[in-house]
Amino acid sequence: MLLVVNTASYCGFTGQYAGLEALYARHKDQGLVVLGFPSNDFKQETGSNQQIGAFCQNTFGVKFPMFAKSSVKGAQASPFYRQLAAATGKEPGWNFYKYLIGRDGKVASAYSSMTGPANKGLQQEIDRLLAQPAPAGQ
Repeated sequence: MLLVVNTASYCGFTGQYAGLEALYARHKDQGLVVLGFPSNDFKQETGSNQQIGAFCQNTFGVKFPMFAKSSVKGAQASPFYRQLAAATGKEPGWNFYKYLIGRDGKVASAYSSMTGPANKGLQQEIDRLLAQPAPAGQ
């Protein structure tokens, strides 16, 4: 199960890194993986991939997987983010937009940047999806 988040180091929501790491640490043994995708689409991620990684690890203790900086919206969006937008009808409107993908590989829900990692609805959806068995053959 995946929680996919587009991130930025210089955003008002950057503090969500700590909550995302806490979610990952709490649920990784049950199968939750948080995936961070740094993006400068909103002009708040100016560092190199190495600088971004060091900032995330040193400032927030991030251990969940972080990918190379990429685009997450519009025609220049990475193929993965184009698929997420097509599946939900929503592309990120800002940094720290979240997509929750179930064990079956289908996008279960999308959450605005305003929905933090400690949000009760997000937590309940994560718990619900984690309680579902993995599809046969996995």
